[in-house]
Amino acid sequence: MDLHKTDPEFMERFEHFAFDEVVNEPGQQLDDKTRYMAILATLLGCGGADEFKLVLCRALDAGITPVAAKEIVYQAVDYLGIGRVLPFLNITNEVLSERGVELPLPGQATTTLENRLAKGAQTQAEIFGESMLNAWQKGHINRWLASNCFGDYYTRGGLDLRDREMITFCFLSAQGGCEPQLKGHAMGNIRMGNDREFLIKVVSQCLPYIGYPRSLNAVSCIEAAAKDMEEN
Repeated sequence: MDLHKTDPEFMERFEHFAFDEVVNEPGQQLDDKTRYMAILATLLGCGGADEFKLVLCRALDAGITPVAAKEIVYQAVDYLGIGRVLPFLNITNEVLSERGVELPLPGQATTTLENRLAKGAQTQAEIFGESMLNAWQKGHINRWLASNCFGDYYTRGGLDLRDREMITFCFLSAQGGCEPQLKGHAMGNIRMGNDREFLIKVVSQCLPYIGYPRSLNAVSCIEAAAKDMEEN
């Protein structure tokens, strides 16, 4: 159904805000690649499947590679669960197939089942500090976090660690209720070079897709993380 016909006043204001005002706000602009990566991750986080399909097409047109798009979806599983991510994986495969992209895409794994734990712990330490090298020893869930989340996904090709921390921030901010983890990943982002100003830009560009409450919560987490890092 064409919302421009059924809801013309709403579409006039929404499109002006989301595609003109937000995108062109002075001091809050992002390059197209980063903006689309953040929005795709945000739509995964909030469960916005219909909008994800629309944005994915625009993102691919703007130069986001099929590999990068798939990596965003894959990494979401560790933060959202397969129950919420499977529809998005199906949408991504459908869109890519319709565009003539041959599936499966080239493999991006850089770890094995034998070294994923060690490589995952190393990746955690690179992002969050040396104290994370042995954090996996605290229990089986911590071990899974190191081997599965970081060893299986963060180590993959297609996206660098800075991009992966940014999309993780978007997964968490969009789903809500994860403010302790959101603050931790705000700190991880800052350590990776995604500073306070950059993260505010990310939140700003994603606001039309998740609304004001979760966006303001994300800003509060950014400010708290930046303050803690300045004091320590």
